[in-house]
Amino acid sequence: MMFSSDKNIENLQQLYQEVKQYVNLQRDYVKIELVEKLTILGTSLLLVLILIILGFIALFYLSFTLAYLLEPLVGSLKGSFAVITGLIVILIIIIVMMRKRLIEKPLVNFLANLLLKEEDEEDEK
Repeated sequence: MMFSSDKNIENLQQLYQEVKQYVNLQRDYVKIELVEKLTILGTSLLLVLILIILGFIALFYLSFTLAYLLEPLVGSLKGSFAVITGLIVILIIIIVMMRKRLIEKPLVNFLANLLLKEEDEEDEK
């Protein structure tokens, strides 16, 4: 009987070591997944920020170009700048009114795909 008890204890110790190793591997896996997802999120945010800055610069120069092109049609430079300002205000209003479709839904879809993509793939396996 003593031999059987020692073997059980040895098996339990081995099981404990295996579970401990499994938990450590899972912890490392979660860390790697977190770093990967944060990296993708960070680079995406940086890319969007760069595109927004470049877009504002382009819009700035485009508005000056259009103002000078509209000057002969409007009759004055001040009037052409007013027309361009009005167009930009209308564009802002349209973007604010359509923000759910243009901004919120794509952002939610992007984050959901980023954060839930791998979990769905693992569930299918």
